[in-house]
Amino acid sequence: MPLSFIQDKKIDHKDLNNHGFEQAEYENCTFINLELSSKDLSGFIFTDCVFEGCNLSLCKIKNTSFKTVQFNHCKLLGLRWEDCNAFLFSVGFDHCILDMGTFYRMKLKKTKFISCSMVEADFTKADMRQAWFDDCDLSKAVFDQTNLQNANFTSSRQYIIDPENNNIKHAAFRWPAVAGLLVKYDIDVQ
Repeated sequence: MPLSFIQDKKIDHKDLNNHGFEQAEYENCTFINLELSSKDLSGFIFTDCVFEGCNLSLCKIKNTSFKTVQFNHCKLLGLRWEDCNAFLFSVGFDHCILDMGTFYRMKLKKTKFISCSMVEADFTKADMRQAWFDDCDLSKAVFDQTNLQNANFTSSRQYIIDPENNNIKHAAFRWPAVAGLLVKYDIDVQ
């Protein structure tokens, strides 16, 4: 059964109270202050959309399409981004909480993370070339066999990245957070 097509709409919590959140293809829509935590958004399609102040924590996003989607001031706890439809996947995050999210093997080239909390996020085997981490908290984030070529970490903090297990060629770091590259050596940097 084909999805409904919804275009050029602003949808806020009042709209959901009246109609619910319809599984559909949304294009050029803005979602404002929606409480969607633990909802099943599997199979939804979002193209050129913006989420403002929404809570999508623990949502199911199996085969969900995010094509040029911006998340601003959103709570996105525990999402399994790798379950999304990878075709044309493109997202950006500004002032979002992405704690405990997983991005296993995701293609996130040039993705911008601005002022985000990514505590315990998992970027194992992700392609994050030219990703931009601007003022992000990466406490306990996992980088394992991650491609971080030309990524920018200069204003972020609390990351621990093993340079022998990740590709960090031409990545940018700044003192004192760069000491996170030396943690495995158990040395005292002063």
